[in-house]
Amino acid sequence: MNAKHEAAPGTASGAEGAYVKISLKEKLGYALGDFSTNIIWTAISTFLAFFYTDVAGISAAAVGTILFVTRFLDGVADLGVGVLVDKTKSRHGKARPWLLWMGIPFGLSVMLLFTAPDLGPTGSIIYAFVTYLIVNLLYSAINIPYGVLNSLMTQEPYERSLINIFRMVLAISGGVMISVATMPVVQMFGGGRQGWIITFVIIGLIAPFLYLITFKTTKERVRPTVVQKEVPLKRGVAAVFRNKYWLLIVGYSALIFIAQGLGSALNIYYAQYVLKNAGLVGLLALASLLPIVVGIILSAPLVKKFGKRNTSLIGLAVSLIGALLLFVDPTNLQLVLASIVIKNLGLAPSVAIGNALFADTVEYGEWKTGIRTEGLIFSGGSLASKIGSGLGGAVVGWALAWGGYVSKLEVQPDSAVTAIKILFMYVPIAILAVQILLMLLYKLDQKYPQIVEDLKAIASERDREAGRN
Repeated sequence: MNAKHEAAPGTASGAEGAYVKISLKEKLGYALGDFSTNIIWTAISTFLAFFYTDVAGISAAAVGTILFVTRFLDGVADLGVGVLVDKTKSRHGKARPWLLWMGIPFGLSVMLLFTAPDLGPTGSIIYAFVTYLIVNLLYSAINIPYGVLNSLMTQEPYERSLINIFRMVLAISGGVMISVATMPVVQMFGGGRQGWIITFVIIGLIAPFLYLITFKTTKERVRPTVVQKEVPLKRGVAAVFRNKYWLLIVGYSALIFIAQGLGSALNIYYAQYVLKNAGLVGLLALASLLPIVVGIILSAPLVKKFGKRNTSLIGLAVSLIGALLLFVDPTNLQLVLASIVIKNLGLAPSVAIGNALFADTVEYGEWKTGIRTEGLIFSGGSLASKIGSGLGGAVVGWALAWGGYVSKLEVQPDSAVTAIKILFMYVPIAILAVQILLMLLYKLDQKYPQIVEDLKAIASERDREAGRN
């Protein structure tokens, strides 16, 4: 046991009352928060690059740079959000109040993002950069505390996995809905800028109400076990970087989001220029998202039997088979759909347990260093998602520019089509290989039960000392 006993006498036990099962109502209430987030984020991941190039008229190279620079800057800002969450003290807790505070601003920022007024070439780029940065900052301010909330609801590891599974089922359901419905709704409202604006005004109005439901139905139960006073930032950051399993999961998560950002942004280009039918983008999105919903549901019994690590490795092997299938004929719609379905079915376990993996590293970090920093831990997860999805989307823009892509051109140069195929076929295989390596190094599943028992022992010892005093 590496943690020092530094708890103040007379404070409440961190373990007492926290190793509990969560009701169905609370799981569903928590999951609605990510349903709200994902109807927004899937729309951004799937359509923003296309909106910028083919509606706002911004060059593909500029779009790639906007996506990457913005996500990188915001990823750095995530650490500040994590610190603020760790310092938050209110009658509602440290994570829940952020859902109340940030819901409306986040919804409004999404409305502005898809407005794209006609400001000329330079003005359009500046507007896109500023509004996308604002959306990302507000996303951090709501999504980091939302992730932290998972670790504060219970310390029971399987319950954490179930909470995240409920969350991801609703999140992916929201993604499926928005992927299929967005283009028809845009067309229903007249297409062009007007159609996009009205569609995203509707989306921006829905989101805050769903966050309010999450706020009302969830409860924070977990308190620090070892150090219960406020931890200085420098000490907290040092503790996080001593957490080897957190570092592994940050890298693993970043790769998941690179792959997702790549796939989401590519679907519309692959449909239009390789499969020769832009209308297939909804079908490709369904093939991407529905298997994840099914796989997430199937993940629960697998996680219970094999643990998080081994279930993830099984899924990665399945994904690799799906990725290789595409090489049989990358222009055959049936094979493309089969490849996407198998690939995303294998991705599902990693999606299902992503936040639960970060939550488990919270206890490991407290056990290892004596410091519990949920905010910083989950800001690392947000940083991984921002840089990962930003890099995934940016690579699409840069590769298209390298291939000579010309926006609004019906027939693209062969070099541009080749760039699309390389991104769609080869890059996912390289990403899967690195993910498998990282997950083979992750061994926290085996250690976690003893870590929780050690933390409980510290809490009990502190309570006995408090009683004697």
